Amino acid sequence: MNMMVKPSPVGPLTLVSDKGRLVGCYFANSDSVKQKLADCVLGPGANDPVLRAACKELELFFSGRLKKFTIPVAPNGTEFQRLVWRALQKIPFGQTASYGDIAKRVGNPNCMRAVGAANGKNPICIIIPCHRVIGADGSLTGFGGGIGRKKYLLNLECGKLPLPL
Repeated sequence: MNMMVKPSPVGPLTLVSDKGRLVGCYFANSDSVKQKLADCVLGPGANDPVLRAACKELELFFSGRLKKFTIPVAPNGTEFQRLVWRALQKIPFGQTASYGDIAKRVGNPNCMRAVGAANGKNPICIIIPCHRVIGADGSLTGFGGGIGRKKYLLNLECGKLPLPL
C-alpha cells in the first residue's frame, strides 16, 4: 500500500492505494484514517501513478473542471456496503439523493438505516460521493467529515462557491 496526503479546500485528504486502485480517501482527522494507518505498512506515495492520478482528479474537481471521477477504486467492505457505494457513484454531480432513494436503488426500499450505516463507512470520501446523500426532508444529515464540509462540497457542485482561476 502507498499513501499520500493531499491538501484540499476541505482540509488535508489522506489517499491510500493498493494494487493499482484507490482504496482510501480520508479526511485527515477521521478515525478511519487513524485505523488504516495503524493496520498497514505504507510505502511512499509520491511515485504511485494511482495516487498521482487521484490528486490530479481532485484538483480538477475542486477547480470546478471535473464532474465525474475516473480513478479506479476498490473500497473494502461487505457486499452490501459495496452495493451502496456503487449506487452513490451514480448520483450525478450537483444532485442529491435521500437514504430512501439509495435503498430503492439497491433493491430494498426499507433498508434506509443500513444505507446510512454503509454511507458512514465509505472509505473513499468525495470520489465516492457520500456527501450527496441527504435526509428525506432535504436536510443535511450526518457526515463523517462534518456538516460544514458537506455543505462546502454540495455548494461547490451547485456552483455556489467562487472557484479559483
